[in-house]
Amino acid sequence: MKFDWGMKTYLMGIVNVTPDSFSGDGLATTDAAVEQGMQMEKDGADILDIGGESTRPGSTPVSLEEELSRVIPVVERLAKEVKIPLSIDTYKAEVARRAIDAGALIINDVWGGRMEPKILAVAAEKNVHIIIMHNRSEPKDATQTEALGGRYVGVEYKDLLGEINAELQVSIDAALRAGIAKENIIIDPGIGFGKTVEQNLELVRRFDELKTLGYPILAGPSRKSFVGYTLNLPPEERLEGTLAAIALSIEKGADIVRVHDVKEANRVRRFTDAVVRRR
Repeated sequence: MKFDWGMKTYLMGIVNVTPDSFSGDGLATTDAAVEQGMQMEKDGADILDIGGESTRPGSTPVSLEEELSRVIPVVERLAKEVKIPLSIDTYKAEVARRAIDAGALIINDVWGGRMEPKILAVAAEKNVHIIIMHNRSEPKDATQTEALGGRYVGVEYKDLLGEINAELQVSIDAALRAGIAKENIIIDPGIGFGKTVEQNLELVRRFDELKTLGYPILAGPSRKSFVGYTLNLPPEERLEGTLAAIALSIEKGADIVRVHDVKEANRVRRFTDAVVRRR
């Protein structure tokens, strides 16, 4: 699989096979997930990202067996039903391996290879793309409100973008040492992961500073708490804020945007690309 970086912004549709997704879009059955993925392809998605464990602040981890039972049937069926590449959203090496064997072509690891370093060996062995995310999430920093859900508070940075870049570089170096080809690495600054509302806004504002690392960049602002707390809106009402964050991220250099609302995001992506990727 080859991406033509710089020519367009790629749209990654989120398929959550989880009962406790923060965004309220979790799907309980394989049939529902496959149907959603097929519709996302029709609506303009370039990639489908399939996940079986919620990563919301304060979420409960699931067992390896449970995660496999959720995602592998979906990957197997979507690999036959859609023409666009599939991504597996997991930090578990065995889930990644099984998903690739079932047809996935991308690993999306929210811990950047730090939770289960063996996942880097899987990516190298299978010669697939891996998305390496920056993540300082700590349960002690997560708070919940009934209306707006979870967010992170009290997380300290002396130099937000400098520290994100430095920590991403550590993960990149580990990936390269594991044998992952440079052209297979994608980075994600981890909007919403172990960062306060104000830090997430600053991250979007300074998104272009990530380009110094020299890798394609994924932006994932969709329905995140920083949108909700900025606008005082619950997850199901964060579409406009999400679309604004997507446009700003593309203008600042994002190569992939990861979204729940594919049809609307596709329109924003196409228009923003027409402005910022002019030839």
